[in-house]
Order: sequence, then structure tokens, then C-alpha cells
Amino acid sequence: MLVHSRTGKWTLWVLFLLLFLPLFALPLFVILAASFAGHWSGVLPSDFTAAHYTAATRGESLQALITSLVTAVTASLLALAVGTWGALGAHALPRPLRRVLDALFVLPVAVPSVVVGLAVLVAFSQPPVLLNGTRWIVILAHTVLVTAFAYQSVSAAVPRLDPAYEQAAASLGARPAYVLWRVRLPLLLPSLTAAAGLCFALSMGELSATMMLYPPDWVPLPVQIYAATDRGSLFTGSALAVVLMAATLLVLFAVARIRTRASYR
Repeated sequence: MLVHSRTGKWTLWVLFLLLFLPLFALPLFVILAASFAGHWSGVLPSDFTAAHYTAATRGESLQALITSLVTAVTASLLALAVGTWGALGAHALPRPLRRVLDALFVLPVAVPSVVVGLAVLVAFSQPPVLLNGTRWIVILAHTVLVTAFAYQSVSAAVPRLDPAYEQAAASLGARPAYVLWRVRLPLLLPSLTAAAGLCFALSMGELSATMMLYPPDWVPLPVQIYAATDRGSLFTGSALAVVLMAATLLVLFAVARIRTRASYR
């Protein structure tokens, strides 16, 4: 820490707790408590039950979770491929062109996600590329929304690569494609896994663009949560939210393990 005095450290910890508890921890605790509540007419919930989780892990809710996982994984992989390709290409461009490419990749996150959803809906509701009413339009919208984060993460890591490794491989006769696959990308693996985790988490929680695009047979879990709370089923919606958080955290934990191993390589 930048503060070395004992009093200053304790002051910072107290301020952190005063900000963290009401702004971050308390809302999560309320959702967790509501997911087990049978009634909540007083200050604290009552009639605790696990029935909401039974409903949240079966039937349409389970299918919605699987839909969210498939959408997030597919969109993250596509965003990682496009973002990495763009970052590697931008690194070789002159600075003015690099700034233009940076602006193009960041543009989808500079506007509201509902605007991106509308743009995708208008662009792919007519031939020759007709995706409206299919799962692919949802995956495409998620990919567009999260690619900027993959691009920025890899763009920040590429200039820090030691060129000596690439030069050594090239001097031994390695072709550019071999240098890319066996030297540059392995060195970028920690940044790639971090970008993949961020893209996955953002895709799992995306709602605004999804509401404009999802077909009846491809309903992600955030849409299911919104529908449950809109019907007044707040406790069921809370259980669904906890399931969404748990699934996201489990995947992020797995990605973090991969990133840790990649960092030690």
C-alpha cells in the first residue's frame, strides 16, 4: 500500500468497509436472503425454503442457464479471436491508423447496448444474411458488445512482449505463422485468458440488447430473471440471480486457474 503509517492504513480499511458493505456486499446479501425467503413482510425474511432453487434449476430455468452458458462461451471465443486478430494487426499499423482501429473496436461499448441490439436487428433482418428469429443473432450481438474488451486487453499486452523471442525463432528459420502460434500467442496466454473471463462475465449478464433479439426458443437466463420479477415472483427471480452468479463465478474461477498456470509457464 502507498500509505505506510498504521493510522492511515486503518483509516483506509475503515473507509473501504464503509463503502464496500453498503454498495456491494449488502445488495448481494439481500438477493441471497430473498432467494431462500418464503415471506418478507418485516425487516428480515421469514419461512426459509429451498423451493425457489428447485424451480430455478429445472425446466425452463435450467434451459435458460444452458442457453446463457452456450451464448457466453461462443460469444467469448468469437470475440477473443476477432479482438486478438485486431490487436495484433493494429500493433503493426502506423499510429494514426491504429487510433482509427481502436475507435472502431471501442465504438460498440461507447453507445448504449440497446442501440447495438437495434443495429444488429436492422442489419440482419433482411437477406442475404437473415439471422432474425435465430439464436445466432443473439450470439452475434453479444460478440459485438464484448469484442472491445478482448481487443483492449490484448492491445495492452502486445507492446510488452519481448521481441527477442520472435527474433530468435525467426533466425532459426521459423515461418511467421509458426512464430505466431508457438511464440506470440503462448506469451499472450495470460492476457487472453483474462480477456476471455471478462467477455464471458459480461455476456452472462447482458440484458438490454438480448431483450430486443432473443427468439422464443433461445431465452438466456437474464431474460428469465427479468420475466420472473416482472410477474412479481421476486423470490424466484432472486434464486435465478444467485444461480447466474454462481455459474459465472465457477467459470471465472476455472479461467483464473488457467491464467495462473499460463503465467508460470
